[in-house]
Amino acid sequence: MPITYQKNQALLTGVVTVEDAEGLLEWLLKKPAGKVDLSGCSHLHPANLQVLMAAGRSRYLPPDDPGLAAWLDPALAPRPKG
Repeated sequence: MPITYQKNQALLTGVVTVEDAEGLLEWLLKKPAGKVDLSGCSHLHPANLQVLMAAGRSRYLPPDDPGLAAWLDPALAPRPKG
């Protein structure tokens, strides 16, 4: 299973597919202060990226993979309000 849900943290590992997006969205809605750990993620389907972007999570651990981190970091950076 590519996503392990803990009390206050979702751990994304390996290949996170489109099928995982709905569960991630549900968890994020239930855990507004929850953290997302992408350090073990090697591939993130764009549907999951959209979920993370819509949730506006600035509290996440980036992937260890430098290429994936370079792609995700700008997309998940906090947006100025206003």
